[in-house]
Amino acid sequence: MSGSPAPNKLDLEAAARLEKEADTELRFRDLRGFTARLVSVLLVALSVFHYYTAGFGILTEHWHKAIHLAAVLSLIFLLFPGGFLSVGPRIGGVPVLDWIFAGAIVAATIYLPLIFDDLTFRIGNPSQTDVVMGTIMVVLVLEATRRSMGPILPIIVCIFIGYALWGNHLSGVLAHPGSDWSGFVNHVYLTGEGIFGIPAKVVATFVFHFVLFGVIATRMGLGQFFIDLASVVAGRYPGGPAKVAVLASAMFGSISGSSIANTVTTGSLTIPAMKKIGYKPHFAGAVEAAASAGGQITPPIMGAAAFVMIEFLEIPLTTLLIAAAVPAAMHFWGVFVQVHFEAKRLGLRGMEPHEIPKLWPTVRDGWPTVIPLVALVWVIVDGYTPYLAAFVGITLCVIVGFLNPRNRLTLRDLWDALDMGARYALAVGAAAAAVGMVVGVVTLTGAGFRVGFIVTQAAASTAQWFAPIFEILPPAFGTLAGLTLFLTLLFVALICIVMGAGIPTTALYIVLAAIAAPAVIQLGVPPLAAHLFILYYGILADLTPPVCVAAYAAAGIAGSNPFRTGLTAFRLGSAKATVPFVFAYAPVMLIMVDDFTLSSFLFVTITCALGVLVLGLGLTGYAFTHMGIGAQIGLVVAALLTISPSGPMSAVGAAIAVPILAWNFVRSRRGMAAPA
Repeated sequence: MSGSPAPNKLDLEAAARLEKEADTELRFRDLRGFTARLVSVLLVALSVFHYYTAGFGILTEHWHKAIHLAAVLSLIFLLFPGGFLSVGPRIGGVPVLDWIFAGAIVAATIYLPLIFDDLTFRIGNPSQTDVVMGTIMVVLVLEATRRSMGPILPIIVCIFIGYALWGNHLSGVLAHPGSDWSGFVNHVYLTGEGIFGIPAKVVATFVFHFVLFGVIATRMGLGQFFIDLASVVAGRYPGGPAKVAVLASAMFGSISGSSIANTVTTGSLTIPAMKKIGYKPHFAGAVEAAASAGGQITPPIMGAAAFVMIEFLEIPLTTLLIAAAVPAAMHFWGVFVQVHFEAKRLGLRGMEPHEIPKLWPTVRDGWPTVIPLVALVWVIVDGYTPYLAAFVGITLCVIVGFLNPRNRLTLRDLWDALDMGARYALAVGAAAAAVGMVVGVVTLTGAGFRVGFIVTQAAASTAQWFAPIFEILPPAFGTLAGLTLFLTLLFVALICIVMGAGIPTTALYIVLAAIAAPAVIQLGVPPLAAHLFILYYGILADLTPPVCVAAYAAAGIAGSNPFRTGLTAFRLGSAKATVPFVFAYAPVMLIMVDDFTLSSFLFVTITCALGVLVLGLGLTGYAFTHMGIGAQIGLVVAALLTISPSGPMSAVGAAIAVPILAWNFVRSRRGMAAPA
């Protein structure tokens, strides 16, 4: 593909540059010459290794994880600058010290499968060599994580390590017998409870393959087809480019699983188009950020955390994909509603006819690119392993890409996709190893149940303040136990948002699944609903100032204030903040529950959708005509009550909303101005 892209065509190279600027996980060294070629060959070899094993058989687990981690962690030391450690002489543009680190991490990683047959006799009684190798592994995993993801996650891991070593000096619930360094290394290095635990296994056997699929699928034209199709469907209506952004981001997010990648890829086209028709820059950026943040909750890819979840819960991927479908739809419905009424409030037009692709050429040129995605979903639904599904999807991407005359994939495109797919997986690989140590500390000390006890006790104590109110309320309007659950969920949500300001979604999910999910499950929430609740609020951090990485990426394209963009994106993503409470109280929304009934599912889903609609009206300030602040507040309150899965509370919400909406309808007919 040469020359400048058409105005409505994706420029993948430009999108990659924007993503690199916005995402610290992609800020690689600018290597040249032999070292650049060597690293590229190693990255492509890593992608080919995962592709081959997915189709022709995963190696024995300990060897597969070791080869994956050895490659990923050593490449991080070659590709990511070390800051204050990037000193001294260089070989091929890489400091000698980083070459040493790369070699040391390979040795420490491969050492474990080499002694695997003797581990039965060594776990609990590590040799001096075991401790030395484990120490090298722990230190270099933390350093690789610092380079690829920043300092926050390594600091949190170090806090957990300190808790494991010196927790015996604490008092109260958090106190535990403590561990010496040898015992800690034994647990997180020699056993399957730490660095080589579930997170590393999931990244090595599932996540890498789906990341690679998403990159190759985008390269062979599936992302462009999604954008064109969204333009055909929604472009002509008021606020057309914003609606295109929502639909395109929903579809593109289903294969990318990354908020930032989704934002810069679709946003490079939709944000300028939104500004062109009259949306303010911060709102245009916020629409794209809010819609793109839905990628990690949208089947069938969803993102790395989803694959960790199915391992934690020991459920089929199909179960999770079905459970996630309705809540994901609610998120995009919430963004779409606000986009529509903002366009009505501002009197914005749709896209001009010449700006909208024609339906038949779009379908004719793009339908082959959907084949790999359909096949991938079919294989998953048919009960095969996720990595085999990814293998089928990747294979068909390559075949379709080479055969499709409308958007032909070249060998260079394929090489670049294999290279970039491996690069995308580096940071998440390091994070998986690092948070594996957190999981190890939790199992070593029992921290999960200790933290869960603290959270539930705090919620119960707070709920007691409202006990007199519940003595006079009918049970249908709530109970003290229900308030305790609500406060527990609220505390966990706040923890997710605060911690998510510095930790990527997957790492945050793994940490909180270990220490916070037990607190929610203890109060009767099904495990699937509890884990999805944590995932949703972890992703919400991508939109929450002051960090809000997706909003920062969008603001960079829109030329707007990142903080203001983040606040607006959070408002647009309000459904993502309310819907998790619905499925925590009424898991029937997730479909995959034992007591599922169609009537209860329809009631919960319909009232939630209506509540999200009313919430959008209230937050936008427009319902048939402009509203005053009093009407807005009334609709927001009504929406929160309607969204509730409680029949009486939904009825109260409707009783508040209907008169306000009726009065606004009358005012719109009479041409009355909004009250001050």
